[in-house]
Amino acid sequence: MKLAVIGAALLAAGVVAAVTGVLPAEDVAAIGERVWPILLFVVAITIVAELAAIAGLFDVVAAFLARLSGGRTWTLWLLVVALAVVCTSFLSLDTTAVLLTPVVVGVAKANRLPPLPFALATVWLANTASLALPVSNLTNLLAVHRLDAGTGEFLALLGPSALIAVVVTVAILALVNRRDLRGRFDPAPAPAVGDRPLLIVSAIVVTALLPLLVSGLDPWIPALAAAAVMVIVYVVRAPRALRPGLVPWQLVVFASGLFLAVGALQSLGADAVIAAVAGHGDDLPALVRLAGTGLVGANAIDNLPAYLALENTADTPARLGALLVGVNAGPLITPWASLATLLWHQRLEAAGVRIGWGRYALLGLCAAPVIVFLAVLPLAL
Repeated sequence: MKLAVIGAALLAAGVVAAVTGVLPAEDVAAIGERVWPILLFVVAITIVAELAAIAGLFDVVAAFLARLSGGRTWTLWLLVVALAVVCTSFLSLDTTAVLLTPVVVGVAKANRLPPLPFALATVWLANTASLALPVSNLTNLLAVHRLDAGTGEFLALLGPSALIAVVVTVAILALVNRRDLRGRFDPAPAPAVGDRPLLIVSAIVVTALLPLLVSGLDPWIPALAAAAVMVIVYVVRAPRALRPGLVPWQLVVFASGLFLAVGALQSLGADAVIAAVAGHGDDLPALVRLAGTGLVGANAIDNLPAYLALENTADTPARLGALLVGVNAGPLITPWASLATLLWHQRLEAAGVRIGWGRYALLGLCAAPVIVFLAVLPLAL
């Protein structure tokens, strides 16, 4: 609800800016044209993921990984890491934070394992693995629109950086949690499936959707088609599961208001001040400076407004890549650095797992600069 309130205030400010002429009408139209496919994708993919979770798809996959691990804790953790990377890459970081976190915590508890190493893997990889594909993060979709590029071009630009960010993240997490990940366990029985046909349809829809999201189609098209199929199936099999809360309306209001508010600030000349901080150039020091600015901005005010504020300073593909590295892989320090982190913490507390923000911030403060610096290196080559 707080997110919706903030979004409503930003939306009101943006409307006032448009009415008073601070934000020209043509700029409002350009923002609307840019934003509607992105928000439609966010709504559709959220509905697909939520309904798949209700069908038990994530629970079944996680339980299968526990059996696949052969009772080795390290192996199970690495399988969860792989699942988090795939989930983030194709279904977005918020899906990993909101839907995968309680699942892996539940699997850890069911197998009498400490849940925190698994929970930390989901939230860190929700952020750092979101460099992988355009659909992994809202910032990526904005960047793809700015680049006028497809999935192939995006991968060529950020693929090496995404790989480095994931590998370094996993290495740091493995080092931090090495004691808790020793030993073996007896895999728990597979969870009961309430509606097998619903589970099967959900698995088919999600499996078919993943390649379509990187097929070259606008992401909102396959996502909307998948959401329509899921809703139709639920109307037949489980209509009570269809509720307004499936739609991420708070995020939609927040993002809409944020786009207008940042547009108004840019019309007032904020870009000149921001450019002085972010610098210019494509050499390594310049790219590190921009990525570092994105990291600091994300941890100060959240990664989406940080990206929007700095976007106009990223005037080359390499600089845009560096900005994405900063705002995607850098939000590991403060609770509000990304919406995914806040959602992750809510789900963690609901599952009865506690982590102090002091420890979380200290770990992130040590890890984030290293991850961001190393992930920027390929962009300077």
